[in-house]
Amino acid sequence: MASSRTILIAGAGIGGLTSALTLAGAGYRVLIAEQAAALGDAGAGIQLSPNATRILQTLGIAERLAPSAVVPEGLSIRSARSGAEIAFMPIGQAMAFRYGAPYWMLHRGDLQTALADAVAEHPDIVLKLATRVEDFAIHSNGVTAQLRDDRGISEERVPAMIGADGIWSAIRLQLGDRSKPIFRHRTAWRAMLPAAALPDEARRPVTRLWLGRNAHLVHYPVRGGRLVNIVAIVRDRWDAPGWSATAARDELLRHFSRERWAKAARDLLELPETWIKWALFDRSDLGFRGHGPVTLVGDAAHPMLPFLAQGAAMAIEDAAILGACLAQDSADPEQGMRRYESMRRARVRRVQQEARANSRVYHLAGLSAVARNVAMRSMGGERLRARYDWLYDWRPD
Repeated sequence: MASSRTILIAGAGIGGLTSALTLAGAGYRVLIAEQAAALGDAGAGIQLSPNATRILQTLGIAERLAPSAVVPEGLSIRSARSGAEIAFMPIGQAMAFRYGAPYWMLHRGDLQTALADAVAEHPDIVLKLATRVEDFAIHSNGVTAQLRDDRGISEERVPAMIGADGIWSAIRLQLGDRSKPIFRHRTAWRAMLPAAALPDEARRPVTRLWLGRNAHLVHYPVRGGRLVNIVAIVRDRWDAPGWSATAARDELLRHFSRERWAKAARDLLELPETWIKWALFDRSDLGFRGHGPVTLVGDAAHPMLPFLAQGAAMAIEDAAILGACLAQDSADPEQGMRRYESMRRARVRRVQQEARANSRVYHLAGLSAVARNVAMRSMGGERLRARYDWLYDWRPD
């Protein structure tokens, strides 16, 4: 692969793969270094709102995902204690009409597979698995990176590099940022069940959000409705890094007592025998500035809490803007990267702040929870959805 128009990307997650496609579309050649030996069927459910799906449509990814995507009828917000519906926010065709792109519920593995297949088919993208960026040096001609694989260390000289290596980004650290992700005293638990094993109500194409004291529960179907993704988030002090710690069901159920949680929610939580848990971190929302012809995308740049379902969407947005900026500044990648960072700063800061606000609102108790529920009921689903026009109606142009 010639290096004069090659950009190196560290990481083949959603942000890295989407960035590879947008950069290749802008005329660059792309080399992706992914330290995992295989892109497996990783993760659990994911929600993609119109601000992300419209970008996937332009990249030709949406048609690959359509068979496995579930279009939710709406979001049903429920009281944990009584099980009563507080509000119902319509999604479905109404949202697609309002914003010009669909809202999808997916398995994260399906999204990564669709992106990886498109990358594999593109003649200007090379993906190297079991390969990590060991170190790099910025100089007047770009970047020299050391790549390590099972054969040892090799060098790549490229005009520019992108860190798409997640919340614990080694690229960010090597750029000189010594700050660490901030633990937000929340732990998420996930499980996946065959839809056939669940009651009819749990199989419906609806996202159900149960709000309780210091905990909430969300579940929705994925994989064309064949599986149901379950995520429970609780206030917690367990702060180990990582995404896949095996957890005991009894430990989770202690946070969801029968006195505080409706039978339907509790019954659902008792079904999975195996749970995976991870601690929730994000970073300061002051923004990130790269250095020279090196920048970051996705969680490496701006990790956020999952209370707005926008982590993957922000990585996809990053890729679209980065591709456009580097297409405009093809002779000066450094200038294009600074423009990209400037264009993203205010938006991702707002999303981070809204997600943190939801983390507090979802877990209210006592009179504060009563006031929240009354406010949601009075607003109704249509007005609740309109509050997010700024988020869902965003376009790369």
